[in-house]
Amino acid sequence: MARRKKGDAVSGWICLDKPREVTSTQAVGRVRRAFNAQKAGHAGTLDPLATGILPIALGEATKTVPFLMDADKTYRFTIAWGRSTATLDAEGATTAQSEVRPTPAEVESALAAFVGEISQIPPNFSAIKVDGERAYDLARAGEDFELAARLVTVHSARVVEAPDAHHITLEIECGKGTYVRAICRDLATALGACGHVSALRRTRVGRFTEASAVTLEMLEDLGYDARQSELLLPVETALDDIPELAVTDEDAFRLKQGRAIVLVPRQVESLKARLKPGSRTVSAMAGGSVVALCEMRGGRLEPSRVFNL
Repeated sequence: MARRKKGDAVSGWICLDKPREVTSTQAVGRVRRAFNAQKAGHAGTLDPLATGILPIALGEATKTVPFLMDADKTYRFTIAWGRSTATLDAEGATTAQSEVRPTPAEVESALAAFVGEISQIPPNFSAIKVDGERAYDLARAGEDFELAARLVTVHSARVVEAPDAHHITLEIECGKGTYVRAICRDLATALGACGHVSALRRTRVGRFTEASAVTLEMLEDLGYDARQSELLLPVETALDDIPELAVTDEDAFRLKQGRAIVLVPRQVESLKARLKPGSRTVSAMAGGSVVALCEMRGGRLEPSRVFNL
């Protein structure tokens, strides 16, 4: 007999506004306990010192996490001029100092080189694995290693404000894998200055924005039923750039059994017009909920992930 899973079969997303000095793993644990959920996970780690949008998946929503990992993100961050650090943020040991204080105009001009597809070397204090070990563990142990440069995409970058000569706040919209601390490091180098990230906030992950965000305190203060009805977002929230196709109850049943369904020509043409370049993924919907994520091949939808909602 199969062992009964602990917790409730809760499925959906929470758009969490993660507070400072709470790890992403700690945040997931608190949200999971608040819903007594059987399963939980997050889409895109936030550093403990960072605040902002941390989408947390519960139950069947965990099957859509990979799609949200690829979503564009928006960050707002402050650079403190004068000191570079080993971690590229305020906690690290000082590695260099400078009296150079770039003006907002100089920063705005230099930012042009950081928009588009750029080559970026991730920070040594990052979660990237090196020979099976996390880079930040190696860095903390004083190990000598180099991370390879990788291509990332920055859609836009702008100066938001400069409260004084020692600080400047920027906002960037970027694709997956972009490190804000690396942008700070490379921007400071380009300007002949020293600097580190003194404050970092993520304001958007795909469709998850500050407008729908909730705090841990708000979540934990509400009763269980209120959490379910007021705060839990649908599983398909993470699938905003994947075309949907309404299917019949009969076809939904077939997909849930892992069997393919045949499309009529007009459905094929409609989906082709809406698919992202190089993608075949389609959301099959029935009764307002996602039934399965499918791959479209040869006029058929073949289920790759089935949802039990």
